[in-house]
Amino acid sequence: MKKSNVFLDIMSSYLTKYTVVTKGLSENTIRSYTYTFQLLFVFLKEQKDIPPEKVQFKALDRNTLELFLLWLERSRECSISTRNQRLSGLSSFAKYAVDKEPVVAAGFYNAVLGIPKKKDDETIPIYFTKEEISIMLHLPAGNGKVTYRNRTLLSVLYATGARAQELCDICVRDIHFGEKTSIKLVGKGRKARIVTIPAQCAALLKDYLSSVYKLTSLDSHVFSSQTNEHMTISCVEEIVKKYLRIAKMENPTLFREKKYTPHSFRHSIAVHMLEAGIPLPVIKNFLGHSSIEVTMIYATVSDELKNKYLKENSLASALLGNRKKNENKHTYPGLEFLNKL
Repeated sequence: MKKSNVFLDIMSSYLTKYTVVTKGLSENTIRSYTYTFQLLFVFLKEQKDIPPEKVQFKALDRNTLELFLLWLERSRECSISTRNQRLSGLSSFAKYAVDKEPVVAAGFYNAVLGIPKKKDDETIPIYFTKEEISIMLHLPAGNGKVTYRNRTLLSVLYATGARAQELCDICVRDIHFGEKTSIKLVGKGRKARIVTIPAQCAALLKDYLSSVYKLTSLDSHVFSSQTNEHMTISCVEEIVKKYLRIAKMENPTLFREKKYTPHSFRHSIAVHMLEAGIPLPVIKNFLGHSSIEVTMIYATVSDELKNKYLKENSLASALLGNRKKNENKHTYPGLEFLNKL
């Protein structure tokens, strides 16, 4: 009789029952926790030669877990914020595991709780200039199925300001074509928002759906990988990395930041909207931020914006200006370059 693997049994119960039924966590949170274990398994296989089915609590000592987090930063090029997010996922599981198996999981629990979160000094959002974003959106050139998908994906990622997971979750039913094309995005805490995209991006998306994939089901996900109908964040990350390598090689004087990610597209549209004079409350709603204070970070990315929003205007004016008039109008006045997608 095959011996049961306690670690895998507890992990399975945690992901399929505890997080779903007991805690009632959102799909995105559960997906994030699941992805943390997927990455851990990849690390253990590559660096320790331990296959997933052989992973035990005793293998997860503090040194191994710290090496895993370091591997995320160096090999996977994850930000400090993402590194801390993965540690939080491990911490949540550790608390559940030690409650289920106090003796077996005690070492793992103590190891995880002994690792501090890393201080994140990256307070200024990393974004693309208008010239850089134009280059990125034009790089996937050609008529191949994958290339066309990538061109559409990068355009939608920028035009909607979507988080990577929000992009992956877009289904055909979430898109409404018309004189103004809108897309429904479901963000953190299952909060939904509707954003309007520029005409050229809408035309590209419509052609992609009709002529490339010929999707007939409203429940089909708009972006799929070669192996999964529902694309994952890691796939989006790899697509962005691919074109960043090309962009940096072809434009050595541009793309000077060290770590661009899919989130940089979200930062970019926010900064470009601010530069175009779009009020902060509109950008807050467009991005789905919980508070205006979060959106204010974009007013600090350059001296020009600092002067515009923090000196020339009072803070109250910057926060409240034109709220009633523009609160739900997600258009792009002053961003004519979007029409060149």
